[in-house]
Amino acid sequence: RKPTPDIATVLGGGWIASGPPVASRQPKPAWPQGLRTLPREGAGEVQTPLQGEAARSLRVGDRVWFRHAKSGELAERVERYLLVDDDRVVGEAPTYRGEGKAFL
Repeated sequence: RKPTPDIATVLGGGWIASGPPVASRQPKPAWPQGLRTLPREGAGEVQTPLQGEAARSLRVGDRVWFRHAKSGELAERVERYLLVDDDRVVGEAPTYRGEGKAFL
């Protein structure tokens, strides 16, 4: 959704890495470039408001990619990674969850 012209709220946003909840453990918007999380919000599991020059041109339905601080946070929640080149899915790789493993 677009609550203001310079803020885009996206579905999801990722999972914070284990350990103290500091900025370096937060997922960060990686694409399109020019996005940042709001200082008082951060990335959320349900929705994430984003600001920045790129937020002005985002429309409902546009894709935003986040980079997680640690791969395990993502790997324990999804069964496979999709391998993407430009705007095409070129393959997939199973996570340890997808291989039926759990590390608790």
